[in-house]
Amino acid sequence: MNNTCNDLPEPDLDTRLNTPQGNAAAQRALDYYLKPAVSEPSNEDRFFGVNRNLSNEESLVHASDLLRCAAATAFKAADNLQGVNRDLAFSAVHMVDMARAMVDHALDRGER
Repeated sequence: MNNTCNDLPEPDLDTRLNTPQGNAAAQRALDYYLKPAVSEPSNEDRFFGVNRNLSNEESLVHASDLLRCAAATAFKAADNLQGVNRDLAFSAVHMVDMARAMVDHALDRGER
């Protein structure tokens, strides 16, 4: 089997910099690399925001709590499932538990 790059369809990307979106993106990129202190953070509407004054430790503690809740939710949902869906839900529990273990490890290292 011999696949070449010529077999792939051309993506429909708008690479024009004269559109409002393209111009703003290009300006942000140039500001970031050439004058980072001048770039202003975008004021995007967000559903959930994080306090900028939160310490790393406080962030990790909150993330650990969120992961604990996510694991409990997935575990409870898996109890009501059967077959492959149950296996998938329990694999989500396992992945959340692994992520929480990594966060907890980072917290433990910070205490030393």
